Formats: sequence, C-alpha cells, structure tokens
Amino acid sequence: MKKLSVLVLMLVITVVAAACGTTGGSQEAAGNAGAGTPPQTPAAEELTIKHQLGEAKVVKNPKTVVVFDFGTLDTLDKLGVEVTGVPQANIPPYLEKYKDAKYKDVGTLTEPDFEKVSALSPDLILISGRQQTAYEELNKIAPTVFVGVDNKRYMDSFKENATKLGQIFDKEAMVQEELAKIDESVKRVNEKAAASGKTALVTLVNGGKVSAYGPGSRFGIIHDVLGVTPVEKNIEVSTHGQTISFEFVAEKNPDYLFVVDRESAVGDGTSTAKQVVENELVKKTKAYQNGSIVYLDPNYWYLSGGGLVSVASMVQEVEKALK
Repeated sequence: MKKLSVLVLMLVITVVAAACGTTGGSQEAAGNAGAGTPPQTPAAEELTIKHQLGEAKVVKNPKTVVVFDFGTLDTLDKLGVEVTGVPQANIPPYLEKYKDAKYKDVGTLTEPDFEKVSALSPDLILISGRQQTAYEELNKIAPTVFVGVDNKRYMDSFKENATKLGQIFDKEAMVQEELAKIDESVKRVNEKAAASGKTALVTLVNGGKVSAYGPGSRFGIIHDVLGVTPVEKNIEVSTHGQTISFEFVAEKNPDYLFVVDRESAVGDGTSTAKQVVENELVKKTKAYQNGSIVYLDPNYWYLSGGGLVSVASMVQEVEKALK
C-alpha cells in the first residue's frame, strides 16, 4: 500500500512537470515567433486622379516617376520630389540638372520613347499637350495623368494641376503656400496694369516670322490673368498664333510689345528676335520709342509654362516691364 502511494505521488509529480515544461516551451516559442516576424507594412494609399483625358489610379508618393512636361518638372523640383525619367533635349537652363546621367532620357517632348519608358516600370507618367496623342500608349505602361494648362482658364487649370501634384506627393501645404505668393503677385500686376491704361501686343518670333497672341491664347495670361489691355481683341486663338506683318504692328501701335523668341528656346537659327523685330516699321511704334519692347524669357514662356517657378517668374517679368 505504501509502495502504491509512492508510485502515485511520483506519477503526479511527473505529469505536473511535463505540463509546466510544455507550457513554458509554448510561451517561449510564441515569444520567439513574435520577435522573428517582420512588422506588417501598411498598404500604400491609392488616389483617383481625374484629368482632361480621363482618370488614373495613382499610388500616393509614387517612387518611379516619368515626366514629359517641363512645367510639371519645374513644380516637382520646387517641391523637392525626385523623378526618374525626363526628355533631356531642350531642357531649360534652370532645370539643367536633369541632364545628368542619373536621370533616364525617355525621348523628346513630342516623341516619347515607349521602350525606354516601359523599361523603367514607372509608377506614374505625367504628360501635357505635346504628348497628348501618345496618351493611350503611355497609359498602357503605367497610370498616366495629363497636367497641361488650359489657356482659356490658365490660372484655374494651373492651380488644379499643382494641387493634384501636391495630393499625389503629399506636398499640399507647400503647394498652397506657393500659390498664395503667386496670387499676391498677380494682384499687384493687375493694379499696375489698370493704373497705366496702356495696351499691349504679345508676339512669338520664329524664323523671321511673327505671330500674334491675344486673350484666351497660349500667352493670353498677360491679358486674361494680369489685366494688360490687348491692343487688338480679335486675334485668332490657335497654338501657333495669328501670323502678322510688321505693318500690322505699326498700324496697331501698342504701348508694349511683348516678344517670345522661339529660336532662342529650342536652339534653332542664328538670328535673334531683336534683329527681326526692331526694324524701321516697329521703330515708329510707341513701344519702341518708349523703350517698351519686352523680350520675355522663352524658357518660361515657351518651354516650361505652368510650373510653380515658371508662372511666378512670368508674372514677375510682366510686373517689371509695366511702367
């Protein structure tokens, strides 16, 4: 009987010990499993971005970005956002860092290299009017967003584009701060233009030929946004402007003659806009006689309009020119 009691006691001790060992081991294993498991990465936030050509599902803060619009490149540079691919020909001097080999050349402004773009496996492609016909093909490669400026509603569309970029890259506060600064500049120019009561003609010089741009046109920001009175309101609205003669300029006799030199922007030709414009007919105008022929920076006006930097600089140029 005594032996039986001893055996029962030993059996109970063995069972309890085994149970404790198992529990401790399980807890230790669970602890080790928790320590070795990497933390869960939260799913990237996806945005639905509506634009002129459709809409795109875009991951917030995309890592690999291809930019075909220099105005947008200007904005992203201002915001401190890195990009991967750009068309490296004709990059404006103030954006020349993007000529570096660390950035991939993805074709030209008018002819994207689809193979090079595809090889980058981009998360986002940003385009404007010069690439509009390539939209469908680019959109097959990656979400593609049109961020070109609508000349008929320049400031509104410019602000909408900047705001979209702020949302995509989590820079909304910075975008709004920069837009507020531009609004203040625009207000000053309008007040100055209204007080002067003077008229202006906006022109593009290309290969010895001159085109005029009025309200609602490519360079219509001078009239529509900055309030400078057009010397002629009925100028044809088109991408290439209305071809005019120097007799037209002399007849209209504007107080200000604003000139964009295309050849200087793209590196074509040998003559300067000044050589073309300042002829005997133009020298008879008030603009020439009052020293009010204004040669606008073609890098901003022709190549990269619609950026946070370029628009601010364009407004400043006009403000400086008005007397």
